This record gives sequence, structure tokens and C-alpha cells, in this order.
Amino acid sequence: MEPQARDPYLWQKAKARTKFQSHLLIYSLVNGGLWLLWALTPHGGEPLPWPIWTSAFWGFGLLTQGLAAYSGHSRDERTQREYERLVREQQGAY
Repeated sequence: MEPQARDPYLWQKAKARTKFQSHLLIYSLVNGGLWLLWALTPHGGEPLPWPIWTSAFWGFGLLTQGLAAYSGHSRDERTQREYERLVREQQGAY
């Protein structure tokens, strides 16, 4: 069987989405473990639970990765649209 020809655009999109999905799984497992560890240990008079920082900052990074993977506004797509715009402008100048 011969390998099927891949559309490079769709292949990159699929890779970005699977990468995001694996990061989401790792995020869930690690943060779940941190919250469990926090719940099982005695806490002092701290105003916020310490795992909130890991969850919040890592979660923000994960959110931006997910938006890029699923929204259609990744850097490669924006670059391609800008390139096409510049080509149209240059063709119109002649």
C-alpha cells in the first residue's frame, strides 16, 4: 500500500491539535496531582491555595495553544494570509 498524499495545511493543523490534546492531558494529570497533594496536606493561614499559581499560568499558556490550534488564527495562517495580500498588492501595482 502506498502512503496517501497529505495536504500540508491539514497535516500541520492535525499535528497542532494532537499536540494540544496531549498537553491538555498532561496539564490535567499534573494539576490534579498538585491539587490532591494540597488537599491531603495541612495548610497554614495562606489566603490562596498554592496550586492555583501553577493551574492559572500553565492554564493560560494552554488556552492560547488551544485557541491557535482550533480557531484557525495560528501564526502560519496569518503569515499565509499576509503573504497572499502582499502578492495581490504587488500584482495590482503593475
